[in-house]
Amino acid sequence: MLPEREILALHREITGFRSISGEEAGLADFMADLLARNGIAAERIGNSLLATLGRGPLLLLDTHLDTVPPAPGWTRDPWDVESVDGRVYGLGANDAKAAVTAMTVAFLAFREADLPFTLALALVEGEETRGTGTEAVLAELARRGTPPHAALVGEPTGLDVAVAQKGLMVLELITHGDACHAAHAAALGAKNAARRLAHDLIALERADFGAPHPRLGPITLEPTQLRAGTARNVVPGEATALLDVRTTPALSRREVVERIERLVMGEIRVLSDRLLPRETAESEPLVAAALQARPEARLFGSSTLSDLVFMEGIPALKCGPGRTERSHTPDEFVLESEILDGARFYTRFVRAYAEMREEEAA
Repeated sequence: MLPEREILALHREITGFRSISGEEAGLADFMADLLARNGIAAERIGNSLLATLGRGPLLLLDTHLDTVPPAPGWTRDPWDVESVDGRVYGLGANDAKAAVTAMTVAFLAFREADLPFTLALALVEGEETRGTGTEAVLAELARRGTPPHAALVGEPTGLDVAVAQKGLMVLELITHGDACHAAHAAALGAKNAARRLAHDLIALERADFGAPHPRLGPITLEPTQLRAGTARNVVPGEATALLDVRTTPALSRREVVERIERLVMGEIRVLSDRLLPRETAESEPLVAAALQARPEARLFGSSTLSDLVFMEGIPALKCGPGRTERSHTPDEFVLESEILDGARFYTRFVRAYAEMREEEAA
């Protein structure tokens, strides 16, 4: 593995690149050149990179190059990276350039190793928007006939191990009324779509989605955006609410919608239901390798989304340096010690997984 000072210098350089979603090209160029200097030719897929070592069943290390735009409230230049008392400040320092650095360092540590599988590194674009980078990488691996046998997604989890992740459904609740002049509404007996929407939103507080999932807890529903009315003195003929529904494997998408529909007068329209929950059995060798690499790690279920959502049919985990609570915040930072712990964890994880594969083959 690289010396600690070089790992930290690499992280600071990576964090200094502006790579807001859609602007990852410069950082992708830099990472491709870094890999090339170490004798590894990475395939460019848009502004994502895919590099492989070895042969046989494929273990994928996947993390993202892009960041969200700077949140309001930054007190420093988001791309003027500073290390102060062991804290590295910069946009994406925590999410997820700590994982980019640590995974890349771990990948390079095996460039001359004789692994019993193919080790793949995907540094992807677009994770913070629609996950287009990981989708393209998985499509390319499928085209090659080498879909991942297992995967580890790098996100800030404090190096605890997410064995499950909630899915997301975005629904629209639509209520209808009788548009008319507000002064005449009572006399006309006009139905007010805003009132109907309010009634339905209160009714949704009684939503019952069954018993909580052992790892992920309950399915949750939160109204997030409301719209009603065209003018101050016009009774709304239509009112809408966006519903953010975080799902678990407990119910199918159809069952979730049906339970909501039974509670409301309005219409439910599905705007997005492609982001399904994921769960990996704790008996998978992947989990044992992660715990061997970090015995103190906690197994948990994650309520936040990541590219783990695209690992359909693939045993996959989410784990990385940094803390999720710092993601997307002003003056984002990560600890130098967390970056180094991440590089050590990923290296030990690959080594532990290799030993398990060798034992299986013996």
